[in-house]
Amino acid sequence: MPPAIAGAAPGMSGGLGLRAQFVRAERRRRMRALMLVLPLLAFIFVTFLAPVADMLIRSADNRMVGDILPRAAPLIRAWNPAESDTPSDAVFTAILEDLREGAAAKTITRLGQRLNYEASGMSSLFRKTARRIKKLEATDDARAALVKMDKKWGARETWMVIRKFSGDWTAGYYQSAFDFRYNPETDGHKWADEERRIYLNLFARTLLLSALITLMTFLLGYPVAFMAASLPARQANLMMILVLLPFWTSLLVRTTSWIALLQEQGVINDILVALGIVGDDGRLRMIHNQVGTVVAMTHILLPFMILPLYSVMKTISPSYMRAARSMGADAFTAFRRVYFPQTIPGVGAGAILVFILSIGYYITPELVGGRSGTFISNRIAYHISSSLNWGLGAALGFMLLGMVLVLYWLYDRAIGVDKMKLG
Repeated sequence: MPPAIAGAAPGMSGGLGLRAQFVRAERRRRMRALMLVLPLLAFIFVTFLAPVADMLIRSADNRMVGDILPRAAPLIRAWNPAESDTPSDAVFTAILEDLREGAAAKTITRLGQRLNYEASGMSSLFRKTARRIKKLEATDDARAALVKMDKKWGARETWMVIRKFSGDWTAGYYQSAFDFRYNPETDGHKWADEERRIYLNLFARTLLLSALITLMTFLLGYPVAFMAASLPARQANLMMILVLLPFWTSLLVRTTSWIALLQEQGVINDILVALGIVGDDGRLRMIHNQVGTVVAMTHILLPFMILPLYSVMKTISPSYMRAARSMGADAFTAFRRVYFPQTIPGVGAGAILVFILSIGYYITPELVGGRSGTFISNRIAYHISSSLNWGLGAALGFMLLGMVLVLYWLYDRAIGVDKMKLG
């Protein structure tokens, strides 16, 4: 029998061995690729995914009440307000013991501050109780002792607030973020008073001004990018250096420079008065309002629109425009029907980049925006750093993140992320 025929079976076995070697080699290649990107994945997890998860937990975490009132919280949750205006004597006894321990551990004021986010007056009630309970002697009548400290302990509204927020998790922060306030009378939430509805208005203002800033950067940046893409390499490089020049200057310096330019006694108003365009008593108010926010942020974010546009325009061959002109189209028609559609990927990239950056800015609106030009990010920063209402700040931040993801999804549905290019 010929050797080739005799070795047919071993040949098949050798083919299987070659396949196994290929699979092992492919597995090793994938493992090496994974090891190369593992530091990046770890960086993304530590700097993005973990903080987002922590923010989500904080936006619903309410374990403070149960931790400071371990005896009373379960009993208060079991209390039925329909049967009695105030809880039983056992609840008063339990909360008195919890308050004694909380006063010694100096945690009562934190509890009062937490409940004061939901109903005004709770912080002063717990501070007052913390001061007086240290002097309280042992007593069997906890109800009378607490009511003697402050009459609010005998009020149904006080116990309704504690009962509502005695669980480990709560949706109260999100309800506050939608401008709802807890109503102890109905054990539900209602719209806040007109003058106290701030968050939905801030979200709407953030979206509106961010869209306006994006439009302004497009209107100013498109001609600049077009000119740079049309110039010879030497002049184009010089022009792009001028575009990138603001990145070499501190953001704080650029923002404060606009304050010097736009204020009523600033450079721009002085020039307008000198030219007789406005009178000295009719100086324009262009700072600490929405005008200041739009102008300063348009200048700061303009390079983020120009760079994607320029990189896409550089890839468009001038022969397309020449071909359109040779076929009878005028300059505007050739631009509108031939050139501009090819720049849409750059427009989309620049627009989404500027828009997402603008809705998260808070330093510039804080300095030049005043009361009417601040964004929702300024309120988030306030709750995180000043009021220390981390739950509400986390809820607002998570809502802002959700809004960005929804807008990104709508952009993908309308235009398509795959069409977005940076060059």
